[in-house]
Amino acid sequence: MTSFLFVCTGNICRSPLAELAMRREAELRGLTLDIDSAATGHWNLGEAPDPRARAIASRQNLDASPLRARLVTEDDFFRFDHIIALDRSHLAILKQMQPRQSKARLSLMLDHLPDRAGQDVVDPYYGPDEGFITTWQDVEAGCAALAIASLGPRP
Repeated sequence: MTSFLFVCTGNICRSPLAELAMRREAELRGLTLDIDSAATGHWNLGEAPDPRARAIASRQNLDASPLRARLVTEDDFFRFDHIIALDRSHLAILKQMQPRQSKARLSLMLDHLPDRAGQDVVDPYYGPDEGFITTWQDVEAGCAALAIASLGPRP
């Protein structure tokens, strides 16, 4: 089973939305995949996604309410095939954490979109609510491209 882990700072905005976007991609393909999200920082552990992230998910008919913030662990590098960072700072942290014997493929979310390579998914946490719309659009496009590259086109 192919597996994906999405990582951001607190696991309450960007990475839970990416998790939900990839879950939708799996559902559209009729696949059961191991998909999760995690944080590089400990501030929000155990918390549900930000209410604005939950609202965006709800508008997409996705339920973010069961999700809870957790930290990336060393075990994740052995559990997941793909570990996707939402920005370059997360990617740097993941590269430092990755054990040598891990086979997990690390990548930056927007590197899966050729015209956005090297760019970060902007953290909407401190901005206006509209920032969550942009974040959703970025993770939805990034997950669609990642799914095509990893799983093939939709049937």
